[in-house]
Amino acid sequence: MTPDTAFILCRFAFDGAALFLWGSAAYLWLLVPKGLSGCIWAKLGVVRFAAVALAVISTTALLPVRSATLGNGWADGLDTDTMISVLTGTSIGTAWAWQAMFAAVLLAVTWLPSHRQMAATAIVSALLLCGLALTGHAAMNDGWLRVLHRANDIVHVLSGGAWIGALAPVALVLCRLRDHTAGTDARMALIRFSTAGHVAVALVILSGLANSLLITGGLPLDWSVPYQRLLALKIGLAVLMVLMAVFNRYGLVPRIGRSRAAGNALAAGTIAEIVIAIGVVALVAWFGTLEP
Repeated sequence: MTPDTAFILCRFAFDGAALFLWGSAAYLWLLVPKGLSGCIWAKLGVVRFAAVALAVISTTALLPVRSATLGNGWADGLDTDTMISVLTGTSIGTAWAWQAMFAAVLLAVTWLPSHRQMAATAIVSALLLCGLALTGHAAMNDGWLRVLHRANDIVHVLSGGAWIGALAPVALVLCRLRDHTAGTDARMALIRFSTAGHVAVALVILSGLANSLLITGGLPLDWSVPYQRLLALKIGLAVLMVLMAVFNRYGLVPRIGRSRAAGNALAAGTIAEIVIAIGVVALVAWFGTLEP
């Protein structure tokens, strides 16, 4: 495996894990009634543990991988002096230090009592994601434009994570709609997600457009450039997710109390959104390593 391929895999594992932890924890903490949120949080226990493990492992691997991509291959990636130079002398090292610090805190959060884990996981995961703006395309500008680009990147990744990261617990909430005990709480949680989703989707679209302008100077229309081809594909998948979300909200949600088929279709649509979201994260992990 080449260092470049390893870097893309590390980015995919880290981004996917952190987005899931942020979105699911924030949704369950802030929008789901307490009794139901605790139940869903417990059901996600294995997935949460796997996500934390992925975030920690990918972060640990990222420093030698980046040293290898910046140097002359794996020999430099495993060289202590090269890793120290990257860590102390580059923005990549600063971003890695931020990521490593909050990955360690995220691991410590798993030892907290369960009633405190949700809030702590949401906050730490959000800070972990903010570190993504310290390097990459967000660091390509100077002065106030760099600050603006980084702020826009933070808005984009947090709003996107709040949307796609919450899809897994939403799927579990949907399973409770016909439960005599939890059905009312499940409907409330679903309505709150739909309302908050309007804000998250709007922020994703606006910040995504701003990002495209900041990086490429416009929409990705030059398909001879690999970066722009992959960005265009990512935008297409995001648009598909938005259309599915709109149909779910206005076509299926009003009917779930009257039709079992609508509830089943909503669950299937949510799972389809999760699959597409995984594709979006994979594309971002890939084209984020390319020149615009």
